[in-house]
Amino acid sequence: MINITLPDGSVKQYNQGVTPYEIASSISEGLARNVLAANVNNQIVELNRPINEDAEVKLLTWNDEDGKGVFWHSSAHLMAAAIESLYPGVKFGIGPHIENGFYYDIDFMDYSISSDDFPKIEAKMQELASQKIKFVRREVTKAEALDYFTKKGDEYKLELINDLEDGTITFYESGPFTDLCRGPHLYDTASIKAIKLLKTAGAYWRGDEKRKQLTRIYAITFPKKKELDEYLVLLEEAAKRDHRKLGRELELFTFSPLVGQGLPLWLPKGAALRDRLEQFLRKVQKKYGYQQVITPHIGNVNLYKTSGHYAKYGADSFRPITTPQEGEEFFLKPMNCPHHCQIYAARPRSYKELPLRLAEFGTVYRYEQSGELHGLTRVRGFTQDDAHLFCTSEQIKEEFCKVIDIILYIFKTLKFENYKAQVSLRDPNNREKYIGTDENWEKAQRAIIEAAAEKGLNTIEVEGEAAFYGPKLDFMVKDAIGREWQLGTVQVDYNLPERFGLEYTDADGLKKRPVMIHRAPFGSMERFVAVLLEHTGGNFPLWLTSEQVIILPISEKYMDYAKKVQATLEEKDIRVIIDDRSEKTGRKIRDAETAKIPFMLIVGEKEEADGNVSVRRHGNIDNGTMPLTSFVDLIQEAIRNELAN
Repeated sequence: MINITLPDGSVKQYNQGVTPYEIASSISEGLARNVLAANVNNQIVELNRPINEDAEVKLLTWNDEDGKGVFWHSSAHLMAAAIESLYPGVKFGIGPHIENGFYYDIDFMDYSISSDDFPKIEAKMQELASQKIKFVRREVTKAEALDYFTKKGDEYKLELINDLEDGTITFYESGPFTDLCRGPHLYDTASIKAIKLLKTAGAYWRGDEKRKQLTRIYAITFPKKKELDEYLVLLEEAAKRDHRKLGRELELFTFSPLVGQGLPLWLPKGAALRDRLEQFLRKVQKKYGYQQVITPHIGNVNLYKTSGHYAKYGADSFRPITTPQEGEEFFLKPMNCPHHCQIYAARPRSYKELPLRLAEFGTVYRYEQSGELHGLTRVRGFTQDDAHLFCTSEQIKEEFCKVIDIILYIFKTLKFENYKAQVSLRDPNNREKYIGTDENWEKAQRAIIEAAAEKGLNTIEVEGEAAFYGPKLDFMVKDAIGREWQLGTVQVDYNLPERFGLEYTDADGLKKRPVMIHRAPFGSMERFVAVLLEHTGGNFPLWLTSEQVIILPISEKYMDYAKKVQATLEEKDIRVIIDDRSEKTGRKIRDAETAKIPFMLIVGEKEEADGNVSVRRHGNIDNGTMPLTSFVDLIQEAIRNELAN
């Protein structure tokens, strides 16, 4: 007999070799119907995998992220089987599950494929799924694996196999389709009821622009058609909120192939929006004792060799900049922190100066693959709302808690109300990825966990997601339509001060090493604006929006009064424009709605005579007629409420 510990802490005894499905069946018929896979001692396995020793077991359903992952990974194999049936001879790259659904990279050879072919592929997938095809796991030797895919002529799988160790290779068979895969998978295809292929994209094999470009097909599946229908409605809403679309419509930013991929150009309205966000954060930072600094866009390559960024990020950086002086090389700055270390090191420091908080809106550059670029969310040049705090070990938790306070204030002000905090730890089984001593890592990780607990955060701990120099706290935010984004990060770092030899003189007269806290509440200005655009649908808070008020004179005769109203509002620092086009008032209102301007002031003969304005709010809300002074009070009060702490 073996002991099986369930998530509620209860322990049940079963015969050795019991499967997760048998455990589910012993609990309830309903669970047995809905279980998809199992987590056995932190390893995801199939329902028919025997358990031969005492284990902690969590049975996974559609309500678990890992359950969805197994469902979608199995669906990727189902799609590949359908495509191989319809397009004999195609070759397959990789087909993982992703946050929503899955994709498969495919070399279609001489076949032509487009979204017009999706219904045919979906129908074939439905046909295969209805046959309740089993997923069969088979361990194979490296020689067997190479022989199979050599005969099949699939150079992509052969390349993957060559990177694997003998004794670690498994195939999964689902009917006539066989794939190289670690698994796990569903027991069979019966639970895959609703299928939708979403889009195609180009994807270079293994992300290498010098390799062949494959066709990536994105798709999603569900156990119920109702869930697919709901997801498609969500996709429609997401398309309306796409920051690239809204950015064009609201004239915030653009891209130019002559400037280069992934290098955004901020238009006047976008630049003003960014400036308001920066000023907002500067004001908050000033309250918390931050000092602004400015550093160059480039740095000597030796700076990044000392920091460790050259070894860890050199491949993802732009090529070095050489100078006429032999052997002299510079890098476009991939990180601000090494520069801030040099500001700290500019003169001797005393414990009385700590914590020293240095902040910068610093632009950095990373060479992202062209296929991974996406609007403002994945770019090659971006500005971080960066700050680095140098403190003593005793000050870490207090400083960390203050940074959390800043992030939570930002979330509250911008109405990001649904979030969780991820404690990103190093991978204990892959320590060569990181720099620094075990002792410092343990201290840093403990400080983060304690600070998060002290602030009452809803946290999860994830191993392997730490930065190479230290653990971090990442804030995962759900937007208005339920999508999750990573916004705001805080990191504890014992290692960069060590590598740069940073010191301070303590009260006892001894030289000691400061600890460094990295933090960026927005993350990057580009990505934050993108997320904010999609969260709000372009309906920014009143304090942030480019144009708070538009005045709509009903005819040319009332233009002088409109200008008088404009001047009064501008004196009160209210951002206002006049629509002086010779269009009908109804058209002006519709256009102002499309431009998402919060307030419309309609002025005509009666308004001019009484010194009033007729007020409409975005969303076709009529606020009636009021004195201009009352409107000023209304808008100022609304802004104060938005920014209230």
